[in-house]
Amino acid sequence: MPVNRRPFLLLLAALALAGGGPARADGARAVIADALAVACTGAPDDPVPLLGRFPKSRLLEARITDFRGRPGRARHVLLLADGGELRVSRIFPLGRLRRVSIEVHAAVDAETARPVLAAAADATCNVIEGRRLHYDLDGRAARLAILGPDMTTELAGEPLNPPIPAGRDPGGVAVAVVDTGVNYLLEAVAGRLARDAAGRALGHDFWDGDDRPFDLDTGRSPFFPLHHGTAVASIVLREAPVARIIPYRFPRPDMARMGELVAHADEKGARIVNLAMGFNKRDDWRTFEAAARARPHMLFVVSAGNDGRDIDARPVYPAALDLPNIVTVTSADAFGRLAAGSNWGRKHVDIMAPGEKVPVIDHRGVANQASGSSFAVPRIAALAARWLAKHPDWTAPELKRALISRARPSPRQPDAPLRHGWIPDPTDDFLP
Repeated sequence: MPVNRRPFLLLLAALALAGGGPARADGARAVIADALAVACTGAPDDPVPLLGRFPKSRLLEARITDFRGRPGRARHVLLLADGGELRVSRIFPLGRLRRVSIEVHAAVDAETARPVLAAAADATCNVIEGRRLHYDLDGRAARLAILGPDMTTELAGEPLNPPIPAGRDPGGVAVAVVDTGVNYLLEAVAGRLARDAAGRALGHDFWDGDDRPFDLDTGRSPFFPLHHGTAVASIVLREAPVARIIPYRFPRPDMARMGELVAHADEKGARIVNLAMGFNKRDDWRTFEAAARARPHMLFVVSAGNDGRDIDARPVYPAALDLPNIVTVTSADAFGRLAAGSNWGRKHVDIMAPGEKVPVIDHRGVANQASGSSFAVPRIAALAARWLAKHPDWTAPELKRALISRARPSPRQPDAPLRHGWIPDPTDDFLP
């Protein structure tokens, strides 16, 4: 359980952090070296060797996760003497150490610390790779450097919050893509961003609170971020040439801001919202639910999820919300069968569409393939966008009726547990 940091006076550490230069990196490297010296000794779920190596430290957190009924993963967080934090994670399935991850977070003030340096090591505590975060003058992570095993040589780097390139509005149907953001440095994305008369992109980052919704999910780790939104958006852009996108980075730190996000998308003219995400807690979606209910003209195309479960019995939100302007989509294979791992529900899942091995452009700009409900959703959003381009007076009721009219029982799985059925080819604009 986290310990209140306020009793510890950290002014010296805060002053050191403000410099942000080589001295701080050298100090973090020394901490990692000391941690690696003991991380592969003794029981991997025992924090005592770490506490012994850092005698003035305090244990803030000890989390043990089981694997097949036995401890298999351990995470220990230590408050160091200078006010920083050391985070050590060890994976040891069936008792055998396989991987060690170490992070150093430097003190910002008496309450918080921010990530600076990380190392990934093998079972013998030999470093495989390092990662270092660089911050801008406002204290935001601006660049991630990938380091070699010496924890000094920079092998590659990537921006984390770059400015959006200049451009003009391309025209077309506005589709809001709510996700982890998009990589707008890619020309194929930047050229399709919805913009105002001055050329400013219309999207927003509700995670960081700025106008740079760059594709980045640091929820799992700030050093090993995930990317999802670019691949999702690339499907909308490919299958709906008439569309321009308004990208949003969802507010993971404060999901109550989802209501603001919906209002923003409405203000910017999006009648179709692509929402290829979801969580198990309904409370996270209460402001979204109220905002969506108050805007019956907006169509929300959402993901059923990929937990291999019936969301009527075990809900996923927002898919399981009873809103007339939501269409919940799950993934089918190429033969019209519910894809392995995709969620279902006779009440809350409206349709399934081919979502396996869908061609995408990933965050790096590389052609790839992706599978799951998240990649069936933009195919349906793109279909709705093409219809809206032909019928600009349509709103959510007309778009949803058109989508449902296309759904058919699948010959390969006629009893699929869905409310309406299967759309075998979302690239076909046919209306019955």
